[in-house]
Amino acid sequence: MPNHSNPFINPLIFFLIIILSTLFLSSQSFEFVYNGFNNSINLDHAEATIIKPSGALRLTNNSHNVLGHAFHLTPIPFFNNSPNASSFTTYFVFQIVPSTLNTNGGFGLAFTLSPSPEFPGAAPGHFLGIFNSSNNGNLSNHIFAVEFDTVDGHNEKSDTDGNHIGININGMDSTASKSAAYYVEGTQNHEEQVLLEKEGPIQAWIDYDGVKKVVNVTVCPLGVAKPARPLLSEVIDLSLYLEKNMYAGFSAATGQKSSSHYILGWSFRLNGIADPLDLSQLPVVPVEKSSRSAVKVRKVLIATFSVVIFILLGALLSIRFYQRVMKFELLEDWELDCPHRFRYKDLHKATKGFKETEKIGAGGFGKVYKGILPATGVEVAVKKIMSNNPLQGMREFAAEIESLGRLRHKNLVNLQGWCKHKNGLLLVYDYVLNGSLDSLLYNSKNGNFLTWEQRFNIVKGVASGLLYLHEEWEQVVIHRDVKSSNVLIDHDMNARLGDFGLARLYDHGKNSHTTNVVGTIGYIAPELARTGKASKSSDVFAYGILLLEVACGRPPVKYELDRNVILVDWVLECMKMGNIFEAVDAKLNSMYVTEEIELVLGLGLLCSHPKSEARPTMRQVMKYLNGDEMLPMFDKLSSAGSRRVDEITSRFLALGLTVVLHLQHRTIPVL
Repeated sequence: MPNHSNPFINPLIFFLIIILSTLFLSSQSFEFVYNGFNNSINLDHAEATIIKPSGALRLTNNSHNVLGHAFHLTPIPFFNNSPNASSFTTYFVFQIVPSTLNTNGGFGLAFTLSPSPEFPGAAPGHFLGIFNSSNNGNLSNHIFAVEFDTVDGHNEKSDTDGNHIGININGMDSTASKSAAYYVEGTQNHEEQVLLEKEGPIQAWIDYDGVKKVVNVTVCPLGVAKPARPLLSEVIDLSLYLEKNMYAGFSAATGQKSSSHYILGWSFRLNGIADPLDLSQLPVVPVEKSSRSAVKVRKVLIATFSVVIFILLGALLSIRFYQRVMKFELLEDWELDCPHRFRYKDLHKATKGFKETEKIGAGGFGKVYKGILPATGVEVAVKKIMSNNPLQGMREFAAEIESLGRLRHKNLVNLQGWCKHKNGLLLVYDYVLNGSLDSLLYNSKNGNFLTWEQRFNIVKGVASGLLYLHEEWEQVVIHRDVKSSNVLIDHDMNARLGDFGLARLYDHGKNSHTTNVVGTIGYIAPELARTGKASKSSDVFAYGILLLEVACGRPPVKYELDRNVILVDWVLECMKMGNIFEAVDAKLNSMYVTEEIELVLGLGLLCSHPKSEARPTMRQVMKYLNGDEMLPMFDKLSSAGSRRVDEITSRFLALGLTVVLHLQHRTIPVL
């Protein structure tokens, strides 16, 4: 008879429970189901339409050269503390209806996993509203797509069948593709063709095995059970292409050929099998207008041609009068092709006519207003930059703004777009709740002020954002105006560097050609007064001044006792006197980590070194702030009068004082 009182049994069972719980938590599930889309509050379908009352999701109608997207709003966590992407299954029903029953339509739709639900600059036609000619095939896209194509493919050599299914990575050249078909049960060698358009609703399954690294794609008509053998089975390690969080959804496009593209139902599950759809609840697509209906409409239009002419003339006169009264801008042809361009009337309405009560900031470059976009209800900040002269090089400037609009980082304020109006320029940013860093440093209300923990987190966040701009994006971005008023603080007290109105871009491995001096006095690197050439190092200089400003609670230049006191001069003088902590913000009341204060002050002086070649890169700055490397030049900043300043520090003091000379004796042009 077994001994049930064995003391080792219970600990063993407990250990097994812990292991099973860990395995369960490491494979967390994520799922959703749409049996029709009438109540789809978690669906972003800004470029698609939900047909009422049926609930069908129409990605595109049968117009030419249009595109449409629909994505589940919540990003999917594909990596649960694992280097491998999780398994997933998705099941959906779609229907493609050509514009006329007697001809083939185009161009098809694609199930898509993307880092963002938006595709700025995406092209219709063969690119299916996902890519364009400039980014097609870029490794930085991180996009996985399965296309259901109804025309000859983007690459004629690989996609020769207009009715095909393909697996695509980062572009429209398929990794694997086959003519649309399904295997009939019991006859493994017999394929039954599936017409993606005209035939009616089509079922599709996409399965990814995260252990075997295999993608399976299966299709069949509605009413047929899922075939046991997939149409496509390709070994692909999605861990190499997906990012940590991805959005799932659909994209479709038309071209010279056109079709209406519908999704009727959709389910998805991470680490499991997607729920079956209730086929009885699936919507029915509306009847498309036939070519005969179009002929009848044409006859009616011809019969009433004279009346229409008078109506059009009246409408044109009304529009012209409306534009003159509301002072809306006339658009140049090239402006219409810019996806990040906002209409002035929308920004005018969002800010209540740029009403003074909506103003949330002002500076040397213009005023900032809070606005609510009328179409989406999203809160934005609109910076209005006015000029007495017509803006020069606007086409080139707009091209750079279009590129900057694709910047995405947790420590950057997203630049949503821009608008040209007369001689002025408006830049549209995300609205950040807690305002600018300088207002929290100098104008705190109700006795509230930034703690040292918050300040240290803020300077690390700004450094992370600058590292992304300098080294981690597809191009080098020089901000050119790093300062406390351009650092915004979100609701979690994290820093977000903003205001890219002066930023300039150039390719990695090349030198900047920017030669005009811009920026804010106190933050401008000394070499800019000589060469006028901005660089990553000049951004580092401004960041060094920002470090000193955050630690000392003083602006870069402060007028007191009938003279301008330079912040760098102040800190160096305190160091020279042997008590660097005299420079620390008194509001902190000694509530700080000594080692962190020493690090920030020392790093601030090093970054603001008068010689650009002596300054660290932002990658080195991050290593110092994270404690991965020791700060050079300083063993320890003096914290009491009895501590000496070593020879290395003394030499740095001599070099550092030249910063003051540059700022005091050179006239630096600023905007």
